[in-house]
Amino acid sequence: MPDTPHVDPFTLKTEPAALEDLRARLRATRWPDAPEDAGWSLGTDLDYLRELVGYWADGFDWSAQEAALARLPHFRVRVGGLGIHVVHARAAATAGPVLPLVLTHGWPDSFWRYSKVVPLLTDPGAHGADPADAFDVAVPDLPGYGYSDRPTGPPLNSIAVAGLWAELMDVLGYPRFGAAGGDIGSHVSRYLALDHPDRVVAVHRTDAGLPVYTGPPEDLTPEERAWIDSTAAWSVTEGAYGAMHRTKPQTAAFGLTDSPAGLAAWILEKLQAWSDCGGDVERRFTKDEILTNITLYWLTGTIGSSMRMYKANGAIPPAQLARRVEVPSGFSIFRGDVVRPPRAWLERTANAVRITEPPSGGHFAPFEEPELYAEELRAFFRPYRAAMTA
Repeated sequence: MPDTPHVDPFTLKTEPAALEDLRARLRATRWPDAPEDAGWSLGTDLDYLRELVGYWADGFDWSAQEAALARLPHFRVRVGGLGIHVVHARAAATAGPVLPLVLTHGWPDSFWRYSKVVPLLTDPGAHGADPADAFDVAVPDLPGYGYSDRPTGPPLNSIAVAGLWAELMDVLGYPRFGAAGGDIGSHVSRYLALDHPDRVVAVHRTDAGLPVYTGPPEDLTPEERAWIDSTAAWSVTEGAYGAMHRTKPQTAAFGLTDSPAGLAAWILEKLQAWSDCGGDVERRFTKDEILTNITLYWLTGTIGSSMRMYKANGAIPPAQLARRVEVPSGFSIFRGDVVRPPRAWLERTANAVRITEPPSGGHFAPFEEPELYAEELRAFFRPYRAAMTA
């Protein structure tokens, strides 16, 4: 029988036994030592993680967090032979044309990244913005992340996922739409624009990825050369996780799938290092928010499959990475993000029609600064709403 795409409601539900097992593992954590006053300098801070794990075991209310997430409309859609979990929220009543928008997350998160921003986009009038700026919003979990299926064969790269998203949006009833994302989601959104320009009316990104340039060095501006040098230095000091993901992700997956404390350390370090928190992770995320993200990984068992996507993306040919996006592109380069490209690079690699630098927020801007991020999307996509009625 043909694999006919269809949309099925999806309910978030956790068996009590899974939570009991999690708490038992947390209480039995075998802790490493750490040099005195090491703090975050060597990775995740031991004292903070002990505190967080203690709360995870004996204070964190996953059922309440799950119920809050369940207030979003969840579905499963079969595309490309995989069951894809998607939050699909339709716009509130509006006088103007509704623009469908697919939002793609990155690592180490899931649809969680956009959980705060969905209502701001679907019902802006209820949040002090113009009701005419409402979107229909689709937030899928990448394959191997969250509640989406894990590929059983080779991991999928961003190009393949962009193809799945084009099919997903067709199944959801959207022949034309906007795309937005950050981190891996920036790559997926880019390939949506590159490979489906007849369907993507405009694309918005919060980064441009790590630079790949094979042309003459003298053609680069001084700002571009400085940026490429700075990203190389960043990779030396902060890129060990990526090297592991691209080369031997399965080795790390054994420990991270078996130890919730180890999983928390791996993810928490990135929330602290990549957010605009000034070194204090709880300036941007409450313990409940941190643990909701990590618990999604734990309960779905997806840390290994999420890391494997890095290996697939690492094998994308350089010719693909060098393609220029001609679809109208917007960039919001948040001041607290880790790798911030200059305007010259954005204009070199894309038809950049709008570039802004929001004053606060980091790598997880939709979660750190949901109101600011929502306004960035409203402002960028506003001129392209007319395309929905053309």
